[in-house]
Amino acid sequence: MLHPDLLAEQFPALTQCGGVAHCFTSRVAGLDVAHDKAEALSRLDRVHREIRSALGEGRQPFITAEQVHGRKIGVISGLKERDECFDGCDGLITNQRAVCLGIYVADCCAVFLVDSVRGAIGLVHSGKNGTELAIVGNAIAQMAAEFGSAPADLVVQLSPCIRPPHYEIDFAAQIIAQCREYGVEKVHDSGVCTACTLDRYYSYRAEKGKTGRMLAMLALV
Repeated sequence: MLHPDLLAEQFPALTQCGGVAHCFTSRVAGLDVAHDKAEALSRLDRVHREIRSALGEGRQPFITAEQVHGRKIGVISGLKERDECFDGCDGLITNQRAVCLGIYVADCCAVFLVDSVRGAIGLVHSGKNGTELAIVGNAIAQMAAEFGSAPADLVVQLSPCIRPPHYEIDFAAQIIAQCREYGVEKVHDSGVCTACTLDRYYSYRAEKGKTGRMLAMLALV
């Protein structure tokens, strides 16, 4: 477990899986992130690196996605020697233990997928557009194709994200419905709205686009 003083949280459903390390970072009080995404992430980088190290993943290659609000999934099936960002992707799946997956969000949902039977994981960025494109369903299908993951074996966790009445679409509910359609039985939702909880999370909509990002991290151990 991460130390409670660290600016990150963990989800009981994923902790109970065993064999994975995970966390979801929170707002850094007093840090000015009222800038564009690149500058905000630069200012958050030191804190995020400290949390990744506390998670035990500080020395592993850090694999991220470009996040273009699409449905493409990056597949990490071989060893990586350095950090890498997958162009054109909004999700990542792997069965490799020597990497840490990362997805940045600030109202969109970070969706964690864990298959403890096959030893495979996925991490997906799903907001309004990605959910309409069923990116989580695509990740579930690709985990089955690449690693033999059965939907019934998957544990899926939804992070805090924006929700009605602060947003006109309940895409968290849509993500859950898509998981059910693909045969996933173990779906867990934090139920937390980012725009309702600005003392804890960043919200792109509530803060007019000039804000930080939460970082979702997931790794096999």
